[in-house]
Amino acid sequence: MHFKKTAVAVALVCSGCSSAMAELLPTVQSQNPWFTADSASIKAKQAITTPKTAKNIILFVGDGMGVSTLTASRIYQGQLAGNPGEEGLLSFESFPYTAMVKTYNVDSQTPDSAGTMTAMMSGLKTDVGVIGVDADIQRGDCSTVAGNDVASYLELAEIAGMATGVVSTARITHATPAATYAKSADRNWEDDGDMPDEAKTAGCEDIASQLVNFEKNLEARYSDIDVDGIEVVMGGGRRSFLPKDAAYNSNDAVSAVEGDRTDGRDLTAEWQAQYSDGKYITDSAGLNALDLSAETRVMALFNESHMQYEADRGNDVAGEPSLTEMTTAAIKVLENDEDGFFLMVESGRIDHAHHAGNAAGALTETIELSDAVAAAVANTNPDETLILVTADHSHVMTIGGYPKRGNPILGKVVSVGSDTPALAADDLPYTTLTYNNGLGYRNLVDETDSDASYAEAAVSGRVDLTAVDTTNIGYHQETLVPLSSETHAGEDITLHATGPGSQYVNGVVEQSRIFHIMNKARRLIAE
Repeated sequence: MHFKKTAVAVALVCSGCSSAMAELLPTVQSQNPWFTADSASIKAKQAITTPKTAKNIILFVGDGMGVSTLTASRIYQGQLAGNPGEEGLLSFESFPYTAMVKTYNVDSQTPDSAGTMTAMMSGLKTDVGVIGVDADIQRGDCSTVAGNDVASYLELAEIAGMATGVVSTARITHATPAATYAKSADRNWEDDGDMPDEAKTAGCEDIASQLVNFEKNLEARYSDIDVDGIEVVMGGGRRSFLPKDAAYNSNDAVSAVEGDRTDGRDLTAEWQAQYSDGKYITDSAGLNALDLSAETRVMALFNESHMQYEADRGNDVAGEPSLTEMTTAAIKVLENDEDGFFLMVESGRIDHAHHAGNAAGALTETIELSDAVAAAVANTNPDETLILVTADHSHVMTIGGYPKRGNPILGKVVSVGSDTPALAADDLPYTTLTYNNGLGYRNLVDETDSDASYAEAAVSGRVDLTAVDTTNIGYHQETLVPLSSETHAGEDITLHATGPGSQYVNGVVEQSRIFHIMNKARRLIAE
């Protein structure tokens, strides 16, 4: 895979860069209509005051965190604290600037995370299911990657000498984190065992291998650059880095054979061989043992697949850190670089709880994201750090009925002036939160793993909830349309911002604008 290097009308912005570095973005990116439109639009925005330049940028992505999720989560957070709930705010909802963001992919009205995160990271929209490439790609066709691959903001930050980090509660090879560092014709090619033989024969590299080979691959794409690789990687997905051999199982493996790789490579060992200064860890104890003020590089793979749901975290075999703990640790490592840093933090399991039809799980994950954002604010200088909080897409969870003020957001609708649940036209009570589609009703009492929902067939339609405690974390809401998994939704999501460059966050914008906002705050390329 390689970038085109012809007729590129953008220049690297960094001191000491050679003239050979003037052409940085591939033509398919710099001349893409999404890229050029957002670039022109951001130029036209006139700040009220002269904006400061950001030294650091932190991009938080709540995967699946639509507006209904934000509203329900802020109410839930308030009610957990003993308040009515509606009056509260999540930490980032008090940021001074907010915009609405259109999430559609080039080929899809309702998007997926691969296309949406590529838009945020590279400044152009692309198709469903592909990573780090433009819309001329053919999904699943390895040969169409070359010449259609685009540069991400994380890659540009590396070239500019910034420290970089990627944190996620999902597999670190999953679509959202992968879009910061990888180029792939299919988001599902997380390891070589996931790839078709023709793709491997054609020389395409799986996503996990691209992460470990990030430094080498980036230097190969351009002449006259010397980067030092991603400094912080924290998340799940260890299976894609280990051989399919029980001898390589980690301390908290839950599968008989943890690894998925069929090529025999141990990518964790390869990473450690590349970086003698790096620390590879697999659990909370390993993280807590680090001297973060002295560390320069950390790879932490805390689970063989996705990390635990926040509600289920205490059940992990070896012990996993929270998103807040990972975020704080990442910042402490990255801030050791005097040139500043770029950090992407994903709360990936909001999305997964919604897909399982478990609103309580999704709200719990969102509140943890809010706490992680608060920790980032507390651990950075507001005069030099741009913090952005957004989502990749929404979900089909709705807030309905006419519940009175302070009614439990996970509860049954109780109308104003009443103390008993309201009844629908079928004489049955109903909940404030429901899903338009998905697996439907489950009453999994005290089950903290949202994914337990997949053990049963989908249930559509109404259930008598009279004797059911719908506020229990194991309750899964009713649905109208039975599906094997609840789906994404297509409405706009929000973008919240504070710090240098945040004044460019306003109005209703394309998702690709986020790249340009970051570049306006910390200029890495001239547009």
